Amino acid sequence: MLDHADARIRNGEAVAVIGRSGSGKSTLLNLISGIDQADSGVVEFDGRDITALAEPARTLFRRAHVGFVYQFFNLIPTLDVEENVRLVLELNGVRGLEARRRSAATLAEVGLGDRLHSCVDQLSGGEQQRVAIARALVHEPALLLADEPTGNLDEETARQVLPVLLSLTRARGATLLMVTHDTALARSADRVLELREGRLNELSARATAVSRP
Repeated sequence: MLDHADARIRNGEAVAVIGRSGSGKSTLLNLISGIDQADSGVVEFDGRDITALAEPARTLFRRAHVGFVYQFFNLIPTLDVEENVRLVLELNGVRGLEARRRSAATLAEVGLGDRLHSCVDQLSGGEQQRVAIARALVHEPALLLADEPTGNLDEETARQVLPVLLSLTRARGATLLMVTHDTALARSADRVLELREGRLNELSARATAVSRP
């Protein structure tokens, strides 16, 4: 349960949230994105009170302004690589050649320009997470939420994927909020927040000791 979990995140920041399993980190992301509705308090996004929106309006807000990267990729196995990425654009009303062009360009940025029509289950874990990163960023969201983005990758693969996530997010000027147990990922952030006993406390990124489950 979150209890007076108060924090302000500036535009373009990369912020890591650490804390023990069950401390409410994923719940925090769900509240910020509007997936869950808060019992009390306010979630503001660029001056807009997300908690005051009805569920359909929160869905439209999330679709247009938020990108997600998950630990287990959450790709659609019946769609190929390019179709997984393009789906986000189509949900936002971008279709046809423009949607295909933007999808292909974003996949090229993550190093998968030659895998557009591959089945996602033929990709390695690192490649699948790169597809997930492309999908999260293709519609140019202002906010990227990452829930344990390297948690399902081995150490070497995580070291290869991490710079892709950070560099593309920063190149777009997007804000990145990531939940992680990965020390390297936490230390790469501009700021580190620890969620403990329902509250958020700011730590030094360099001095971070990441809580384990």
